[in-house]
Amino acid sequence: MDTRVKPAHDAECSIARYPAIKAPAAGNFMSAPSTTHHHATRPLDALAAGVVLVLCLSWGFNQVATKLAIHDIPPLVQAAIRSAGATVIIVAWCWARRLPLFKRDGTLRAGLIVGLCFSIEFTLIYQGLAYTTATRAVLFLYLAPFFVVLGARIFLPVDRFSLPQWAGLALSFAGMLLAFGVPTPALDPRQAVGDVMLVVAAMFWAATTILTKTTRLVEIAAEKVMLYQLVVSAPVLALAAVAAGQHITHMPSVVAAGALAYQTFWVVSVTFVVWYALVTRYSANRLSAFTFLTPLFGVAAGHLVLGEPLTPAFAAAVALVAGGLILVNRAK
Repeated sequence: MDTRVKPAHDAECSIARYPAIKAPAAGNFMSAPSTTHHHATRPLDALAAGVVLVLCLSWGFNQVATKLAIHDIPPLVQAAIRSAGATVIIVAWCWARRLPLFKRDGTLRAGLIVGLCFSIEFTLIYQGLAYTTATRAVLFLYLAPFFVVLGARIFLPVDRFSLPQWAGLALSFAGMLLAFGVPTPALDPRQAVGDVMLVVAAMFWAATTILTKTTRLVEIAAEKVMLYQLVVSAPVLALAAVAAGQHITHMPSVVAAGALAYQTFWVVSVTFVVWYALVTRYSANRLSAFTFLTPLFGVAAGHLVLGEPLTPAFAAAVALVAGGLILVNRAK
């Protein structure tokens, strides 16, 4: 299960230090760095909302891709390979477009911290799944939007949620509870450990978002923001795989290789970069709320691709999440 994503992220500079930026041209979400920062509370326009829907749909199918590859390629190995592969792809893209990657821009410290947060997030997600159920993991991981909103109260005070927006966030989370069920108390101590690991992973996911929004990372190209995370996470995840005893024992099937390629080429190299481009231009709180759609898309993808059943409550869950998103993006 990869959504995402993602996972935010010290506020070494206040939002007040940045004057206003102009709205990006239609379709121009990548590459162009934000030299100034404004509209921390900027709601999503129609184009941005459509892009986020595509991202969440892609991340929902990513959950299926992980499942398709997991029998041939262990999860931490998948994460390490996709980070390494996406690094090569994004560097090649930047070279082709002559985007500066090694220019001294004061982002190294923040970039390394974000990379460490990203690494810890995915290590905790994959290890936590070894102890708890996938359903519980989804519910605990998607506490991340709440952590983003709480973090914004401290580091992005101009992006505070109003009471109706908090109600919308709660309504969307209630939709997830309806779709996946309210988790019962953990009976196995190992399951409780896994639950805690997923909650902490959600905190690191939120930390990545907040860091990207409140440091000088907001001024640089989204590709470079992503590369900080990939360059740090590739060796960290590889070491975590070795420590967990995970390795490839046989030649992966064509399906497993294709699933890993989907994660590497599309999810990490494209959708994650677009996500960080959006984070620099729109309200982090409103964007994070949209990620509640990802697990629902994952359920739908599991039904279409893997033949997994849909519960009767699924349609109602979708309606609750959609209603919550309307409140989050319209109320103030």
